[in-house]
Amino acid sequence: MTELNPVQQERLRERQTRFSQPAFFAQLALLGFLLVIPLAFSSFRVIDVVAKIMIFAVFAASYDLLLGYSGLLSLGHSMFFGIGAYSLALVIYHLGPPHWYHLVLATGVALALSISMALVIAFFSLRVKAIFFAMMTLALAEFADILAVQWYDLTRAEDGVSFKLPGIFSLEWSAPPLFGMEINGRLMTYYFILIVSVLLFVGLLRFVRSPVGRVLQAIRDNEPRATALGYHTFRYQVLAIVFGSSVASLSGILFAMWLRYVNPGSVLSLPIMLNVLLMVIIGGLGTMYGSLVGSAFIKIAETWLPDLQKVAKGLLPQVEIAHRLAERWILYFGILFILVVFFFPKGFVGTAREIFRRRKGRRSEGG
Repeated sequence: MTELNPVQQERLRERQTRFSQPAFFAQLALLGFLLVIPLAFSSFRVIDVVAKIMIFAVFAASYDLLLGYSGLLSLGHSMFFGIGAYSLALVIYHLGPPHWYHLVLATGVALALSISMALVIAFFSLRVKAIFFAMMTLALAEFADILAVQWYDLTRAEDGVSFKLPGIFSLEWSAPPLFGMEINGRLMTYYFILIVSVLLFVGLLRFVRSPVGRVLQAIRDNEPRATALGYHTFRYQVLAIVFGSSVASLSGILFAMWLRYVNPGSVLSLPIMLNVLLMVIIGGLGTMYGSLVGSAFIKIAETWLPDLQKVAKGLLPQVEIAHRLAERWILYFGILFILVVFFFPKGFVGTAREIFRRRKGRRSEGG
């Protein structure tokens, strides 16, 4: 029997103890929380925010694979998100009425288009400077946005596409109540999004923890050294782009399923790209779990910060300056972001990991 090297011994120790780590129980608690959200809250607004957090957590994690783990700055990752959303919407809209095979067909179309576009971007831009990769992705994303706005016969332009889902995902579908909870198409869609989001997120985690993921991190840290060690860096980067783009496209399908409406502003616009970039930065680059924190931060702030105006009117009905200050919720959002970056320069998860690592080091030195 061959003796394991120190790295292999460390990995074996992690696998043997992963089910007893605090992080494992935190993951179980989070999953349980997501499962009971529809039972604990009757407000659709809360369920809507949680569903969007799950979708954008996967979307942000797919972007973290490119930026945080591969060192590739893409400014057009939202294009793949839009490809997935529009694939589902247009397939059902133009081939309706909705059937189950439409979901499968839309998934195939989305993956085919995303992989093709990812390969085109990779082969034309990866062999030159990184800034060219960023500019090319931005240009293609803007082209996709313009195409969606101008091609009215296909995309209905800014009017958008409304569509229905088949079977148990339809808003007209319902079943007898269970434990006092109404069973309907919206609830089934929520749990479908939960299951698929968990599977996609676990897939991303397995990818970055695999030998391919470790090579990508080596390329990010020192590409000439990785090349000198014999790794074909171009192939690994292409694989990362294709995989990350495919996951982003699938998250776009989930987003379209939840909204049942797609237009250029909701899935292809530049603010979508900026939001996912903020999610990754706030959560922590190269952490994966940071995408959960970042997406929750952004979506909760977007949903409840505008309510400041209502609160101000209720508490200070006669104070005009309070009303004016409350209207500027975007300013407060910007201040929140600045404070997060100032106090958590590596993001929430990245900074927390660094603190735990320091404390562990001090305990080991003291022992």
